[in-house]
Amino acid sequence: MKTYKIALSILAISGTFSACIESDLGPLRKDFDQVEEKQYDYAATADSMQNSLYSLYIAEDGTFNYNPGGNYGQYWPNAHALHVYVDAYSRTGDGAYLDKMKKLLHGIRDRNGGTFSNVFNDDMLWLGNACVRAYNETDDAEYLEVAEFLWEDILESHSEVFGGGITWKKDTPNLKNAVSNGPTIVLATRLYNVTQEEKYLTWAKDLYEWQKANLVDPQTGLVWDHIELIEGTPTVKKDWIFTYNAGTWIGSGLRMYQITGETGYLMDALQTAESAMNRSELSTEGILKNEGQGDGGLFKGVFVRYFTELIQEPAVSDGDRGDLISFLKFNAETFYASGLRRPDMLCGPNWRELPGDQVDLSTQLSGMMLMEAAALLQEEGVLE
Repeated sequence: MKTYKIALSILAISGTFSACIESDLGPLRKDFDQVEEKQYDYAATADSMQNSLYSLYIAEDGTFNYNPGGNYGQYWPNAHALHVYVDAYSRTGDGAYLDKMKKLLHGIRDRNGGTFSNVFNDDMLWLGNACVRAYNETDDAEYLEVAEFLWEDILESHSEVFGGGITWKKDTPNLKNAVSNGPTIVLATRLYNVTQEEKYLTWAKDLYEWQKANLVDPQTGLVWDHIELIEGTPTVKKDWIFTYNAGTWIGSGLRMYQITGETGYLMDALQTAESAMNRSELSTEGILKNEGQGDGGLFKGVFVRYFTELIQEPAVSDGDRGDLISFLKFNAETFYASGLRRPDMLCGPNWRELPGDQVDLSTQLSGMMLMEAAALLQEEGVLE
C-alpha cells in the first residue's frame, strides 16, 4: 500500500507521524503509474470553467444562482465565488474580473438586506477572507473595509463557554465549530499581515490554542467538527470529519508559522495534511472523498486552497513537498481526465466520474478551485 509519510525534517526529528490507515482504504495511488500520459493544460481548463460558471450560473445582479437558471446561491457559496474570481484575476491579470468582483461583492450585500452582517459567522468568515485577498490583489480599500467590518462583527460571538472560541452562529452560544474558528484564525493572520496590528496576532494565537485543545485529534491531526452542550455536558462531535475543516486548520498552522517562525505550527499543518492524504475519513485511493453536493460540495475546494499553500511553503522539506505534490497532482489529473464533463465544463462531487444532470454552485466551485490551484502550480513549474 502506497502511503505518504511526512517526515517533518524541518524539526530535525528522526521519526515520522504514522497515520493509522483504515483496512478498507486501498492503495492510495491505485494504478497511478499505469495512467496514460497526456498533456494537461490547467490554465485553459480554469479559463473554460470560469466562462462556464459565468454563463450558466450568473444572476442579473452579478451574484450566482445555486443551479443554472435557479434561485440565489446563498451568501457563503457566493463568498467562495469571490475567492475564485480572485484566483482568476491573480493568474491572468484580466481586468474584466475587477468589475465582476465588485459587482459580486455588492450583490452579496444587497441580497443580504443591504448589509454584510449575517447570523452565520462562517459565512462572514469566507467573505472576509476573500475580501482581504481581493484587497491584496487590487489595493481597493473597500475590500479591506468590508473585511474589517466583518472581523468586528464576528468577534461579538466570542465567549468563555468551553473556555473560548467563536460560536457557529450568533444565536448558538453553546455550539462552537471548527468552521467558525479555523477561518477566524486565517482571517486574523491575513489582517495582521496587511495592518501589522498586534491585536490580530493576539487573537490568532488565542484561537489557535483553543481549537487545538478542543477540536483537533492530537494523534492524527484530524479536525473534529464542533463542541456543544448536550444535557449540560460539553460534547465533541468526533465522528464528523470534513475536508474543509482540515484545510482551514492547515491554513491556520501555516500562517502562524510564517508569522512567528515557530516550527510547531508547521508541524501541526503537516500532520493534518498527512492524515488527509492517508486516512479514509478524508480520502480514498488517493482522491479526496465525495462529500456530496449542497454545502458538502464546497468542502474539497476549501481544502485544496490551503493544501496548495502548504506545497508552496519553502520550509517544507523536498521529500515532504514531493508527497504533497503527488497527492494534489493525482487529484488534478484524475479530475481533468475523468471528472470534468465537456463541453459544458461541469463537475460533480466525485472527482473520479462525470457529474449527473444537476450540478450545484458549491460543487462546481470546488472543481474550479482544484483547476485554479493546478494552474498556479503548473505556472510555477511544480506540476507538469
